[in-house]
Amino acid sequence: MGLSFSPEYRIPSPFIDRLRHHNLSEHGRRHKMEIDPSLLLLLSNLLQLQTYLDPTSDPTSPSPPPSLSSPSSFPLLFFALASAISSSLLSTSSPSPSPSPSPSLIPNSLSPLSSDPIYSLDPATRDARFRSLFGLSFSLFNSLLNSLLPHSPFPLHIPPDRALSLALSRLSRGVSSRLLSRTVSLPPSLISRCTHSVTRLLSTTLYSQFVKPLPPSSSSSSSRYTPLPNLIGSIISSPVRLRLAAPDSTLLSPNRPFPSVLLQAVADHRRVFIDACVRAPGSVDPASHLRESSLYQRASSGKLLTEPIVNLHGQKIRPYLAGDSSFPLLPFLLTPFSSSPASSSASHPSYETFDTALIKYRAESIEPAIALLKGRWKILRNLNVGLDHAAQTIMACVVLHNMCQLAKEPEDDGKYLWRDPPETLQPAYSLDSEWSMYNVAESVREALAEDLYDR
Repeated sequence: MGLSFSPEYRIPSPFIDRLRHHNLSEHGRRHKMEIDPSLLLLLSNLLQLQTYLDPTSDPTSPSPPPSLSSPSSFPLLFFALASAISSSLLSTSSPSPSPSPSPSLIPNSLSPLSSDPIYSLDPATRDARFRSLFGLSFSLFNSLLNSLLPHSPFPLHIPPDRALSLALSRLSRGVSSRLLSRTVSLPPSLISRCTHSVTRLLSTTLYSQFVKPLPPSSSSSSSRYTPLPNLIGSIISSPVRLRLAAPDSTLLSPNRPFPSVLLQAVADHRRVFIDACVRAPGSVDPASHLRESSLYQRASSGKLLTEPIVNLHGQKIRPYLAGDSSFPLLPFLLTPFSSSPASSSASHPSYETFDTALIKYRAESIEPAIALLKGRWKILRNLNVGLDHAAQTIMACVVLHNMCQLAKEPEDDGKYLWRDPPETLQPAYSLDSEWSMYNVAESVREALAEDLYDR
């Protein structure tokens, strides 16, 4: 089918640079609370200096200690004050023992997860518990762990299954490192490191393994879900909300009251993503985001979505995606007639038939795929990571979603589906450089509409 997708995520550096002073990462904040070894050296030097300047302060000296009124007492007072500060820092940065540990996690959070009582539950109960805590079943958790282990993404001093459980807890429950640290009695900085390590590997090494299109021989399987021939998937631009105290204007859009970045995603009839891209802040429209993606660059140059070819009443039709009015009409991306100002679906019954089929396919593919993605991985409802980790986290959740879909994880409508607030679509228009492609796309759409109406 000529399909070959690759991971694509990047928030342009100017947007990151303008926000760095607003978005000190959790990792950085936590390290500020950890004692620096250089502080310990400083305290040791102060003690030696005290002994050198005032030999009477040496604990081995038979002389009595100096009084507080003695000038020699000031270094000692300074040392005592520094020691108190050091003790305070240590008590702040070190997790205090939890008097009543959460029943969902074992008391010693640095022990292997396999020693948790959850492993002794019956299989059905254990799977339900794993889905509640980590977003996927017990068997899928172990499969993911085995895929990650050869790449050693975890901190050396924490068991790999425990590190993975911490990362998945954040992604599936949407909690911050600071909030999760209160439950598991571990430093927030360690939880952030585990999360970033897992999401980095998911969004890079494992992406090509789990985010890929159907082989050409399987493309005909979509005919069971739509009467439109050679339709292989649908595309959407979905905003991902960012939790930022003072967002940059480039992350804001008139259509939504919160800062965001855009996820451009393509899903097929299995509700599995076959392409994903995060390259734009929330102020960018979906059409511009599309034109920046490798999907557009490769498809418009004939390197993607080229076969098989379907001949329909003399019109050659390449594989194509179903879009909405926020995307331009292209040979590889067809939009409803109702989204074109020059068309009137009311006066052309064939147009209305085509629009109905296209919209129905989107409602059964990309729309529930996004709903499941944000339903299972709640962190995408209000992304609480730094902007420099936002795209990586989103793409990691896309990979996890596909793992769940391919493993036939439950799609509980009441529990896993999440619907974003409706937005007014921004109609897309073709650029001057796209007019030749637009004319071809119009002919393709007309042929499909006529064929569907005749049937």
